Amino acid sequence: MRRILKLLIILLILTWVAPAMAGPAAELPVVTFIPQWVPQAQFAGFYLAEEKGFFREQGITVRILEGGPSLPPTDLLASGKADFGTLFLGRGLEVRAQGLPVVNLAQLVQRSSLMLVARRGSGITRPEDLNGRRVGMWGDEYQIQPRAFFRKFRLAITPVSQGTTANLFLRGGVDVISAMWYNEYHMLLNAGLEPGDLTPFFFFDYGLNMPEDGIYCLASTWAAKPALCRAFVRASLKGWRYAFAHPDEAVDVVLRRAEAAKVSTNRAHQEWMLARMRDIMLPDRPGFGILKREDYQRVAAELRSGGQLQGYPPYEKFFVMGLGDE
Repeated sequence: MRRILKLLIILLILTWVAPAMAGPAAELPVVTFIPQWVPQAQFAGFYLAEEKGFFREQGITVRILEGGPSLPPTDLLASGKADFGTLFLGRGLEVRAQGLPVVNLAQLVQRSSLMLVARRGSGITRPEDLNGRRVGMWGDEYQIQPRAFFRKFRLAITPVSQGTTANLFLRGGVDVISAMWYNEYHMLLNAGLEPGDLTPFFFFDYGLNMPEDGIYCLASTWAAKPALCRAFVRASLKGWRYAFAHPDEAVDVVLRRAEAAKVSTNRAHQEWMLARMRDIMLPDRPGFGILKREDYQRVAAELRSGGQLQGYPPYEKFFVMGLGDE
């Protein structure tokens, strides 16, 4: 009896001591993600992946940075301050050609939303009417499609540097404005213009579809940590599907993030943006997250013909196959 009692005491002591000896639970690896811009519904899927614990389900902790004009993802990827970031396909190809060895892990936006918008009352109703006009243009990746459009229709325009609002257009500073369908176009509607007042030129409609937001990392990150890369993409895609299935909750999360970052916005605008993101990401179709070979080759060929590229890597070296729709 005494022997049994001693054994029970020993077992109780071990039960109490063992957890203390084991120390704290192993922490999940932490990775950093940088979106192209400030908090908005354009990145809702990533926010939901964090809020709903989808990253943790995949065994990682993700720090989501606040992007913006002073924090381009390419700079943070190059410096090692971010492990993952979002880029337009055209920009990814450009920086790859310039020596930054990025790879595309997943292509989110399948249909380009970049567009030009004119007032119908200005007499602009077809591409040829843009000849000689003042056109507001952003920098870097946002100039690739407009310049291809101008070449295609042999247009000579006067480029004007455009900021982050639609004020230049609303005040008559330019005849045509660059806009994202999910963002600046809605700003024009919020400013009191009606769709019938405007002439939109979607590059998608003119054979110049260039897929936009994709998930990128350095080739060295993919080579060293493929499982981690797969985990980040799987959780991100799950976050996007959840955001589209629960739009009210998704917008709530976006608005909290925007408020914390002191970004001025409103629910109606973020609801519009989330709905348009669904339209251009096509999450319900097969191949969500896949960079199509024909899209890659078309965009690369357009960049080469415009002088931005001398050459480009094979499709298989740029897009990591099998990471999209998992």
